Amino acid sequence: MLQVTLVTVLVAISIISSASQAAWVGEAQSHMGTEVSVYLWHEDAKVGEQAAAAVFAEVVRIEAMMSTYIEDSQISDINRGAAENPVLTGGELFQLILQSLDISMLTRGAFDITYDSVGQHYDFRERLRPDEATLATELPRIDYRLVETDRSNGSVFFRQPGVRINLGGIAKGYAVERAIRILQRLGVRHARVTAGGDTRLLGDRLGRPWMIGIQNPRDDQEVALTIPMENEAISTSGDYERFFLEDDARYHHIIVPETGKPAGAVRSATIIGPDAVMTDALSTSVFVMGVDQGLRLIATLPDYEGIVIDDNGEMFYSDGLRPPN
Repeated sequence: MLQVTLVTVLVAISIISSASQAAWVGEAQSHMGTEVSVYLWHEDAKVGEQAAAAVFAEVVRIEAMMSTYIEDSQISDINRGAAENPVLTGGELFQLILQSLDISMLTRGAFDITYDSVGQHYDFRERLRPDEATLATELPRIDYRLVETDRSNGSVFFRQPGVRINLGGIAKGYAVERAIRILQRLGVRHARVTAGGDTRLLGDRLGRPWMIGIQNPRDDQEVALTIPMENEAISTSGDYERFFLEDDARYHHIIVPETGKPAGAVRSATIIGPDAVMTDALSTSVFVMGVDQGLRLIATLPDYEGIVIDDNGEMFYSDGLRPPN
């Protein structure tokens, strides 16, 4: 009897100890020019902390490969040499470039990774923008069709000198999507990973949906809309992320490929769907295309929905979303 009681007590202590270890784990770090955060639940807090660390390690790895601000990154190697000779590219980066070019065709050039040919001349911290002479020189270099890829050897070639590519419109979505896959492999079933305007959700919030807010583009202390979500991705591109004002004009980082100048008809574009790589690229595309063309594009993509706030602050929804009452 005593032995049975002792065993029972030990089992009870074990259960209580395991339960006490279960916890939400959250952390935020600066990477990829923005704040990256992870918030996850695991039955073992230590395992949760290890999983969070694995997420940040993956983000650092992707940044080292795709950042144009890192001299020895793979994308910097491409920008330095691809106008002279084809540059062999690692399979992972090559596949993302291919996907970017496919999205360029889908959006008829609204999404264009060669925007950096002009984009490199904007400095939002220093309030600098390209003058008309620089625009005239660089604008012909914004054309995704100038990027030639060879699937047989994974190489990239630029058909014109001066072309530069930048994956800023898709890399953060790729990073959070990769992070979620890592968490899944580590046994995490409930998580939120965010990088700037891109969020990927894993499961729900222990029986409740995640509540994701869309910022009021003109008031960073106000949420324009809150959406209950689970197991999806959501990306928002806004003219309030990196910008400066000059003579009542707003200069921001989302550039219209045809003009080399910031898009002006929209304050923010939010896309919801199953894949953060696509929601990231599509939010940029819809922002550039504007309300009508952008939402017509989303209507052709069954798994994706969109919310656009125009320059007057009015909110527009894709067909699959109902405005709040």
